[in-house]
Amino acid sequence: MKLKRLGHVAICVQDIDRAAEFYQNMGMELVWKDADWAYLKAGEDGLALLSPGYDQAGPHFGFVFSDRTEIEAAYELLKAQGVKVSHIHDHRDGTASFYGRDPDGNGFEYLYEPVAVASASKN
Repeated sequence: MKLKRLGHVAICVQDIDRAAEFYQNMGMELVWKDADWAYLKAGEDGLALLSPGYDQAGPHFGFVFSDRTEIEAAYELLKAQGVKVSHIHDHRDGTASFYGRDPDGNGFEYLYEPVAVASASKN
């Protein structure tokens, strides 16, 4: 299992629009925004903003893989080690991910990010 990088941190916010505007004013680029979550980047580093109603995941940090087979292998390895993980979910932007918790209960995400998605967000 080879991680590409620590890709993002996800935090809970009360107002998606207000928080997205705040972080854009700090110099981040808005990549995606829906009613219940937004994603911003500063270079290769990402920040996910989660609304109180967002039910897919809570606060977490995300590790990025550039190869889909790597995330699938990591998923099987963690399951075999007894780590409780969600199923692999294909996202509308071409990425795929699953969530889990470390021994202290901290949330993490393993995210497959195709090169095309990573490059598109730079424009």
